[in-house]
Amino acid sequence: MAGHSKWANIKHRKERQDKKKGALWSKCSRAIIAAARQGGPDPETNLTLRYAIDEAKYANMPKDTIQRAVEKGAGAGAGDNYETVTYEGYGPGGVAILVDALTDNKTRTVASVRSTFTKAGCSLGQEGSVSYMFDTRGQITIEADKANEEQLMELAIEAGAEDVEAPDGDDGAWIVSTAVGDFMTVREAIEGAGIEIANAEITKVPQNTIDLRGEDAKKLVRLLDALEDNEDVQKVHSNADIPDEELAGME
Repeated sequence: MAGHSKWANIKHRKERQDKKKGALWSKCSRAIIAAARQGGPDPETNLTLRYAIDEAKYANMPKDTIQRAVEKGAGAGAGDNYETVTYEGYGPGGVAILVDALTDNKTRTVASVRSTFTKAGCSLGQEGSVSYMFDTRGQITIEADKANEEQLMELAIEAGAEDVEAPDGDDGAWIVSTAVGDFMTVREAIEGAGIEIANAEITKVPQNTIDLRGEDAKKLVRLLDALEDNEDVQKVHSNADIPDEELAGME
């Protein structure tokens, strides 16, 4: 996702997720349980848990559901033991794809992910085959009418943001990019100023993008949907740049 269609890609992904809210909340719960089990139940000292809780809040997950997931993860004795694993592959048009999963059975998950790629006429790659094309960054999205340029630029840059990308039109969005270590500081500065955030996450940002149109764009969206339907898959990233009009035609 990059350039003129970055917000279109983000919004399209969020709309797809909203239609599957139950599955999305299940993924959020799994991330919270795993983070609390590995680092403890206090988000002030467990940054991974704090990220997971924040993402659950942006997904409109109820507070009591979040708290139950924290308590389950922090509970003593046997429980769900999840491992984080990333799969790398190639999509239509040579697009690079990263699949972040959280699983209690790596054999099951890799078989399922591989099958999804194969059914789409695509393939998994070896470790390191495409991950070098992505950087881990904080990304904060604010709808165009929720902030003005002078206020947001000053706030974000002073708080440590690396870049602030202006909206493309009234229905676009501000995209604030940060280093991972500055993400929370920048996000809190924006929220502290009363600016409404549409989405905020630690994500994989492609260094360069591939313009994808027509049948290849449709095939990619179907592949990403199928991967995201996998209960073990947390996030899917690609270096595709699908133009706004292409995404609009898929609605």
